[in-house]
Amino acid sequence: MSLAEKLRGGGRTVGYWMLSDNPQAVERIAGADPEGVAYDYVCFDAQHGLLDYRALLTGMTALDACGCPGLVRVQDNRQFWIGQALDVGAAGVIVPMVNTADEARAAVAACRYPPAGRRSHGPVRAELRFPTTPAEADAAVLCLPMIETAEGLEHVEEIAATPGVDGLYIGPSDLRLGLGGTTPSDPALDDAFAAALERVLAAGAAAGVAVGIHCPSGEVAAQRLAAGFTWVSIASDLTHLEQASRSHLARALT
Repeated sequence: MSLAEKLRGGGRTVGYWMLSDNPQAVERIAGADPEGVAYDYVCFDAQHGLLDYRALLTGMTALDACGCPGLVRVQDNRQFWIGQALDVGAAGVIVPMVNTADEARAAVAACRYPPAGRRSHGPVRAELRFPTTPAEADAAVLCLPMIETAEGLEHVEEIAATPGVDGLYIGPSDLRLGLGGTTPSDPALDDAFAAALERVLAAGAAAGVAVGIHCPSGEVAAQRLAAGFTWVSIASDLTHLEQASRSHLARALT
């Protein structure tokens, strides 16, 4: 089953988040362990991560060695960034700061070839992994707008119902800030944030699209899945590297 089929079908989907240009780490993270447990995808963060086009290319190539699909959180909701990510071999794009149905339609159009959209045909590397027939290629890739602003939350029902949107992805830090938080984890916004999550989940359910969220840890990811989210991304390579480094140092000094 492809990533698109699994996510669209509501199957539990768990991914990992990459911020750094480290294809060797990608191979280790994406590879299955002896018990056959593996991530469903790895997402490369081109918006806030330390990744340029060459890093996306080497990261996608590393994923091929593991048979793991890749997503890209693109820099912006622009046709160039979206098309470039798909051409390099991404199975879909997470599109930041989508605030209205019009912006969602623009993201969808950038993911689809004419006549369904405006994607330019030149899948230089994607043709090695995905169908080259436009209609088949359209069906093989995911368009995943982010809900992470007060305006996006206000229009979430329309965004979710936009034809061609395959799922919604919540950016919890920006959403909490957008709701008035003074920090990305401001506890004063707990109630409002919880209500926002419920609204996004309801919008996704009504439109029949998956709802995902970024999670700082596996423990939080399990909680989100239990609460009704069908797909989650876990932490990041740099976060885990820092945590492991500090933990080993602390043990060495005790």
